[in-house]
Amino acid sequence: MKTLVMILAGGKGSRLAPLTCHRAKPAVPFGGRYRIIDLVLSSFVNSGFGHIYVLTQYMASSLIHHLSRNWNYGGAMGHFIESVPAQMRHGSHWYEGTADAVFQNLNLIQDTNPNHVAIFGGDHIYKVAVDQMQRDHIDKEAALTVAAFPVPRSEAHQFGVIQVDDDGRIIGFQEKPDKPEPMPGKPDTCLVSMGNYIFRRDVIEEILLADARDPMSSHDFGKDIIPGMVERGEPVFAYDFGRNRIPGEPDDARPYWRDVGTIDAYFEANMDLRSALPEFNLYNRSWPIRSAQRNYPPARFVRDTRTGSPGEIIDSLVCEGSIVHGARLYRVLSGYDCAFHVDARVEDCVILSGCDVGAGARIRRVLMDKNCSIAPGAVIGEDAEFDSARFPFRTQSGIVTLPKGTHVPRNGPIEIAQDMEFLLANDPATAEALDGREVSWVTSARSRHSHDSVGPRFARFGPDAP
Repeated sequence: MKTLVMILAGGKGSRLAPLTCHRAKPAVPFGGRYRIIDLVLSSFVNSGFGHIYVLTQYMASSLIHHLSRNWNYGGAMGHFIESVPAQMRHGSHWYEGTADAVFQNLNLIQDTNPNHVAIFGGDHIYKVAVDQMQRDHIDKEAALTVAAFPVPRSEAHQFGVIQVDDDGRIIGFQEKPDKPEPMPGKPDTCLVSMGNYIFRRDVIEEILLADARDPMSSHDFGKDIIPGMVERGEPVFAYDFGRNRIPGEPDDARPYWRDVGTIDAYFEANMDLRSALPEFNLYNRSWPIRSAQRNYPPARFVRDTRTGSPGEIIDSLVCEGSIVHGARLYRVLSGYDCAFHVDARVEDCVILSGCDVGAGARIRRVLMDKNCSIAPGAVIGEDAEFDSARFPFRTQSGIVTLPKGTHVPRNGPIEIAQDMEFLLANDPATAEALDGREVSWVTSARSRHSHDSVGPRFARFGPDAP
């Protein structure tokens, strides 16, 4: 039974700005050493699927680079994972919706000649044994199977809301309704679509061709395709994601799925990983999360040779190549190749790779994109009014986000890497936050590209280090 996989990875992810002003949302780093796209790809590879196309569009350069370097089967056994940029095969326009993205690549389905087509999102945090979902799809002789999961009713307006009968057949579907219909007997919970589908091949070809001819359609699976199939009485079933069991997980493990569509949601999903008993298990040897293999040395935890300060690390994850030199890390997720200097205090932070936190700095609830630096003695997260005036990207919950390559001096305006200036100033998701603020664009005296790591160098941590 041959199944073709299409991963939708072209979304802009505007609500995740400034992390997404220079990269596609699926390419955003996650968990210190992964990218979001790695999670869905690992699920398919671990489930035994080997014919995978990743449909890209917005800011795809880093995503394509990651896929080509780290997810290349090399044609072994006829398997492949290939990135497919938007090609405009059916007109001079970008993808107009999720269904249009697949329609514009129908040739890939016809060339591969599968029995079924799995269409999954590439921008959520989850693990799924896809073979179990496909078995359910085949057993029920479904035209379409939709992965479904219960969420609080207060959050359901962000998703497609599903109603099912006793057999799991979908009898109602509303895309992002203002007043979501709750599950029977559960007034505070709604069953929603995860945006992951398995179609019978003949069904998806026929439906997408008809949808493309409909001038009233928005060409979206949630807005048009699924409601239309349900209204016509076609066999559309919900797959209960709660029944999915990952090999190697404890019997009482709960399925994990997070839509990291906002900075707050992304921050909390990362922080979930470093809790004492994380819901999302990275240590399951039967279900590895694959990603780039980097030639960094092990992480180092160094006592300060002058003061004897050993530092302290509690409930934190620190990735390879990083050095913690007499610093204190409390509930921190740190990426690879980072540096934490003497007497720095870092609390409740998510720090991506290549960053540097100076001696004596105190930072709390900060999200640092790659290659950011904090000057010695700088303070973030202790004075909300001060932070609001100084940092343009701060959520209502108080999370300060530093764009890639940003330097935070002890005093004065922050300094943003030169190559990020144009992107931030011209992205609608970030331009308004910068408008009218005193932001210092990097001068030639401090000129640095955002790609330049400021992570550890051995000389910085010797006896004479500042």
